Amino acid sequence: MSNTEQKTDRPKSNAVRVGISMGDINGIGPEVIMKALGDSRILQGCTPIIYGSTKIFSFYKKGMNLREFNYQSVKSADDAHNKKINVINVWDEEVELEVGKTTEQGGKYAFMALEAATKDLAAGKVDVLVTAPISKEAMAKTGFDFPGHTEYLADMAGEDEALMLMISPTLRVGLVTSHIPLKEVTETLTIDRVASKISEFNESLKKDFGIQRPKIAVFGVNPHAGENGKMGSEESEVINPAIKRMRGEDILVFGPFPADGFFGSSNKSEYDGILAMYHDQGLAAFKALSFHDGVNFTAGLPIVRTSPDHGTAFDIAGKNKAEGDSMRQAIYLAMDVHRNHQFEKIISANPLKVSERKRRDYEPRRS
Repeated sequence: MSNTEQKTDRPKSNAVRVGISMGDINGIGPEVIMKALGDSRILQGCTPIIYGSTKIFSFYKKGMNLREFNYQSVKSADDAHNKKINVINVWDEEVELEVGKTTEQGGKYAFMALEAATKDLAAGKVDVLVTAPISKEAMAKTGFDFPGHTEYLADMAGEDEALMLMISPTLRVGLVTSHIPLKEVTETLTIDRVASKISEFNESLKKDFGIQRPKIAVFGVNPHAGENGKMGSEESEVINPAIKRMRGEDILVFGPFPADGFFGSSNKSEYDGILAMYHDQGLAAFKALSFHDGVNFTAGLPIVRTSPDHGTAFDIAGKNKAEGDSMRQAIYLAMDVHRNHQFEKIISANPLKVSERKRRDYEPRRS
């Protein structure tokens, strides 16, 4: 994935072109996409371009009687109609669905949709990417050698890794480690790694969310944040030094805080972001508080990508029980971040030059 967007000949429009990968065809991906886009008001600000199959949508639409979802088939993103729902057939063959099951075929087509959407994102044919849920087990059967979307997109962008954030109207939670076994967490934590994640989080809060001086709370990794070494030394040996280093770079970062009581207290409202040390430490509480409107956001990459905060939910697939709220919020968040980036480009395009005389006036006087 190139950091430089390629030029396209598409007509200009204020609508954000939102690329959406279908996800696992046997899960709730198609259903939550249809429900998220079923309210036509969302089309006032975006042009959805879905990568998948019209036949799959036709199957689910008919089976669940989702009449509000109306779409048109297009051959490529260049042919997409503004402010209408467009579907690109990434494959043409007939597919036998096994709704609610983890299959190699489900992983195969999920990867085909993701790959096609990612290529168009890199080429500048879509502005942002929203990914419907995939099954990591099904994807692995196809040779997909990544723990999830976040790691795949980081690799495509030529980055070592990205920062996984969970976003809701009231919470922003980042992870130092994400999709690794719990027994490897403490081995992975280093001063450099924690400091790097604090820095990435700070930059994302400023650039992606428009917060000029964000305040970040950092968790410990042990119970009671180590309790002064009685329950572990990672806080004193790794996390505290990382926090001090970042304070030295003028970042407003605080902690380490015990994770168990933080989400239940008023403390969480005092910070713009919360950095957890591992997956379930941050996500268990986040999903308990914000499951229906939570969004997974990938920070630290030259592209904008979001997804709903839930998985494939095979147990309810095809039963018309899934809700589209999280997918809808993922689309809205991608649009908001894209517009924040565009605004930043505008206001920083022609900065006022400071004259040498004024520059001397601004410099602190020496006694």
